[in-house]
Amino acid sequence: MKIAMAQINPTVGDISGNLHKVQEAYCHAVKDGADLLVCPEMVLLGYPPKDLLERSEIHKRLESAMKDLEAMVNDVGLIFGTVVRNTGHGRPLINAAVLLAEGQTLQTVTKSLLPTYDVFDEERYFEPAISSEPIAFKGQRLGITICEDIWKHAEEDVPHDYGRDPAAELAGKGIDILINISASPYNKGKAELRQELLCRVARKFEVLVIYVNQVGANDELIFDGRSTALNASGQVVCVLPGFEEGMGIIDTNAMIEVSVSTGDEMEEIVDALSLGVRDYLRKCGFRQGLIGLSGGIDSSVVACLAARALGPENVWGISMPSNFNLSASYEDSKILAEKLGIRFDTLPIQDIFDTYLKALAPVFEGRPFGLAEENTQARIRGGLLMACSNKFGNIVLTTGNKSELAVGYCTLYGDMCGGLAVISDVPKCMVYAMADWFNREEEVIPRRVIDRPPSAELRPDQKDQDSLPPYEILDAILKAFVEEHRSREEILQIGFEVDAVDKILHLINFNEYKRSQAAPGLRVTTKAFGFGRRMPIAKSFDVLMGK
Repeated sequence: MKIAMAQINPTVGDISGNLHKVQEAYCHAVKDGADLLVCPEMVLLGYPPKDLLERSEIHKRLESAMKDLEAMVNDVGLIFGTVVRNTGHGRPLINAAVLLAEGQTLQTVTKSLLPTYDVFDEERYFEPAISSEPIAFKGQRLGITICEDIWKHAEEDVPHDYGRDPAAELAGKGIDILINISASPYNKGKAELRQELLCRVARKFEVLVIYVNQVGANDELIFDGRSTALNASGQVVCVLPGFEEGMGIIDTNAMIEVSVSTGDEMEEIVDALSLGVRDYLRKCGFRQGLIGLSGGIDSSVVACLAARALGPENVWGISMPSNFNLSASYEDSKILAEKLGIRFDTLPIQDIFDTYLKALAPVFEGRPFGLAEENTQARIRGGLLMACSNKFGNIVLTTGNKSELAVGYCTLYGDMCGGLAVISDVPKCMVYAMADWFNREEEVIPRRVIDRPPSAELRPDQKDQDSLPPYEILDAILKAFVEEHRSREEILQIGFEVDAVDKILHLINFNEYKRSQAAPGLRVTTKAFGFGRRMPIAKSFDVLMGK
């Protein structure tokens, strides 16, 4: 049997556009002599659709799209993911994989394991299958599963014990090919984990495994594709590229092992963020990105990512200096813009800031210059960027990193203004590594931007480490607490000082109110702030502080 794998980039809710992508893939598969085409999970609707699933008109359009696909398929089979109304008991919908051939639906398979951890919330909408059965097609017994259905076999602890193992059930009933259609989001290290999982499943059940994953970005989630086929010995015989649409065909009678390169981790993260920026703007109807260029490392890296994602002609950088800004910061912003080939303009804010201070003088009189005045500068800059965004129809890309967002070293309605927080899941130390990656062939980001101690430049001689521990310590504690869910006691056992741990944990807990108002951010670690981390704002910190 010749099986085609099509990793497709769907737009959530664009049923007609997604249908067209499936139809195009099917035509290519037929032309290339395939017997079966496999497309990703929920490809007709896009994943994750969230509460769009509660709209009745969505389901009418999905049913119409299903009829269109039935009408076009011949003897070449088509497996794809969609949402189907549940005609039985339980929740109203089913996350389904459908097999079509010869103008009709041969089988509808219901997803068995419905994840509810991290970014997933499938039990909110879907009713799970209670059993898994093989399907006969063209002389082969197929076991069709959907994403989470095979993750019980991951080496790491599964966050939820479902009490069932669909892959084992199918294998026990006799299958030749295990097919898994997925919408599996990317995070750093996920590719290696996923490949180990697929190898383990193939070897354990001694079956050919076909894994087809969604590609593209929808809101905060980035999907890396990397659809893979493995023989019964767990050897990879086909793998599609990451972060781009594509199709591959395997012949089950002639499967030759291919080498799989782990690649450069930083290049992978850059590819992921570039795709995230590009798809967010495209799918939201924007063409150009607008960035406040401070001459610091964060805005420099965001500018590099935006230019890579959108093309230099679609990126606009604006420098907004005050008397507190070093002349070198302005010069470095201009050099960066010239290197990238992006538009660059200057809007000085000192006169505006002086006007603010004059207006506030009657109520600020007698009080020293402090945080209020610092934040006013950031809010002036945010206001100018939003004015340009409104005037010219582009989207502001915020430049704050994960370390700053974690501890509240950012200003509401100031540097947090914008439509997409590009590096909000990138810790500060990783930002430096990313800057070095962009400079690997030639110096795009001026070296002194990287070497200069980080500063918000909102008061004379300000440095980030006047207020924060060194970023190496901050990032390590942040990872332990947020990504690894370690307690205060466990973090202290690693060897960090009590004062540093207590300060950072307090700041993380206290600044939840800021993060709840932040722009959506692109997820690249195992635990990002936002959609996958649902923390209350009004709460007691005592338990989290080990009290």
